[in-house]
Amino acid sequence: MSILSNFVKEYNDKYLEKTKEFEKGLVGDIKRVSAQLLAEKFFPSVQLKSILDKQIRRARYPIEIAITGQFSSGKSTFLNALLSRNILPTGITPVTSKVNFINYGEEYKLKITYHSGAQEYAPIEAIADFTDQRENEMNDIKYLTLYAPMDILKDISFVDTPGLNSQSQSDTDTTKKVLRDVGGIIWLTLIDNAGKMSEAEVLEEYMEHFKNKSLCVLNQKDKFNDEQIQTTTNYIKKKFSKYFSQVTPISAKMALESRKHQKRVLLDSSFKSITDEFKKELNNNLDVNSLDFFKNKFEIFKNEVKEINNKDMSNDMRLLKESNINEVLEFIENIIRPQASESKEFAIKKDLKGICDILIKEYETIIGVYNSLSNILKKSELDVLNNFDKIQKTYAKELFIVYNSLEAIMEKMAHETYKSIKKQKTSRFEEKSGFLSKDNFEKIEYDTYWIDSDNVYKNLFYDDQTVDKMFKRAIKQLKEIEINSDNAFRNVYIEIKNRIHRWQEPYELIKKHREIASDLEFSTTRHFAAKIYENVLKYYHRAILENISALRKKFAYFNGALSYSYIQTTQATIAHFEQQIAESVILYEKEPTKFTVYHPREDEIITKLKANFGFEKIEDFLTSKRNYLFKIIQYSKNQYLDINKDRINFVVMEKEKYIKKIDDLKQIKNNI
Repeated sequence: MSILSNFVKEYNDKYLEKTKEFEKGLVGDIKRVSAQLLAEKFFPSVQLKSILDKQIRRARYPIEIAITGQFSSGKSTFLNALLSRNILPTGITPVTSKVNFINYGEEYKLKITYHSGAQEYAPIEAIADFTDQRENEMNDIKYLTLYAPMDILKDISFVDTPGLNSQSQSDTDTTKKVLRDVGGIIWLTLIDNAGKMSEAEVLEEYMEHFKNKSLCVLNQKDKFNDEQIQTTTNYIKKKFSKYFSQVTPISAKMALESRKHQKRVLLDSSFKSITDEFKKELNNNLDVNSLDFFKNKFEIFKNEVKEINNKDMSNDMRLLKESNINEVLEFIENIIRPQASESKEFAIKKDLKGICDILIKEYETIIGVYNSLSNILKKSELDVLNNFDKIQKTYAKELFIVYNSLEAIMEKMAHETYKSIKKQKTSRFEEKSGFLSKDNFEKIEYDTYWIDSDNVYKNLFYDDQTVDKMFKRAIKQLKEIEINSDNAFRNVYIEIKNRIHRWQEPYELIKKHREIASDLEFSTTRHFAAKIYENVLKYYHRAILENISALRKKFAYFNGALSYSYIQTTQATIAHFEQQIAESVILYEKEPTKFTVYHPREDEIITKLKANFGFEKIEDFLTSKRNYLFKIIQYSKNQYLDINKDRINFVVMEKEKYIKKIDDLKQIKNNI
């Protein structure tokens, strides 16, 4: 039983398709769709895999919240307060000239991304060198990414923008794009400037469509009393209600002051400091056998930690509450985060459906290649059949001309033979019937006939070779018909070939329109077009060559019939009538009252000549309604129809492979 169980297990593992399990949630949904779109049957491109991986990273990426507003509104101070660190530079002039992405990282560092695509890293302390609009050498920088090991950044990525009244129009355009794409917006303004006409104009231009994800923060509330703060807040809520879901007054300065002195922040700072110091000392003491070299500094660290843990936090907590920063954090947590998650899921699924649409569109392009070819084959059918009919009609007339030429030869030969029938006197003896007749027999003269064959041969064949020339002319006419009808059959194929080659020319170079489409699918389509002779044309070509071969065999037979010795045929005909005359003489002499001497008529001669020449077959060959040409044309038409049907079916079957893939893609899209 153990052996059998192992066999069943191995069989199941190898041959039974397993249903892959995906994690629940958006990332799992994306992975499932990715696995379907990257299935081997679609021959997926590297670009498709890359963009699907990007969607997974996008789903895992924290929500982005943009911090924007007019310059000198305290954006950098506000962000520092949210991060509990003095990380971003602050100043009285528009300092932030580049978009700063503030993301989670295991350590503090700054990444500079240039318009060229190049990247470099720098210490976080150097951020001011890359953000100050007062510097003139920052044009090559596209954006900055600041990494910090802060828990808040695991779920939220902040985007610090240059502001919508930046000195640079390109910076303003960049900020507009950021506002459209982020999950939430915090508009920061100074409480004493809020509601001014200049700000209203900016909001009207840039913020009208973002109300559901926007919070207005009135900074520097610490400069006013509670009544002034409440009055201004109510005024802004009413005036800018169509731009913001909420208006919150804060003091970024108080918030930063309180948050940067919180125990957790101080402990993290102290730990980072002692860690950096330890690394530095360790590098200076590579041959140490103990940690005594660091003992004193570690004691200092222990005392700092103790002091921090014993620190009175009441004043910091009071400042934190008065700063009202927690109301901003609550808005982020309760309003922006749920909406952003829902919006991100909607956007990602919309993009996945868009990817399916692109792939479907590309497959429809490939299907168009096959549709175009099958349409050509269908539309060519009537023209090809008409061309076959034209061959039959054209060369049936020419064959009839050859027939008339041959019949004229027969008539000439018969006429010459008839002219050479000579009359001659001869006698017979007849028994007398009278009593007084002295002799018993009476000699009676009568006319009989003979054919001057020498004269026939001389006039027809020897003197000027008239009949020989006429036969050669007829054979030449027939050869011309053979050559021309051959060419006519070839032209039927050439017409098919030219139409298909016109189809082939653009599709040998067909390329995908979108990067994510399959390179291999379009390569296969190009290969199909390049191999159109092997795939389609050779079947028509072979059939035409077969028809031409059959035609030539018939002509060869006919040429053989015409090449038969017409002198011998004439001799046989003359001998026949000489025999007829001789037999009639015998009968006449026996019973003169009952029989006459036979004199061949001209029509009898021509009939016999045709019979000896096998003219009935020639006549059937050349003039019958169902002659050899008619039969070959009918066969060719039926053969062409069969081939055309077969090749159209072949093209349709090739096309249906892609129709099935489109159906699969539509199913994937519908299940997103």
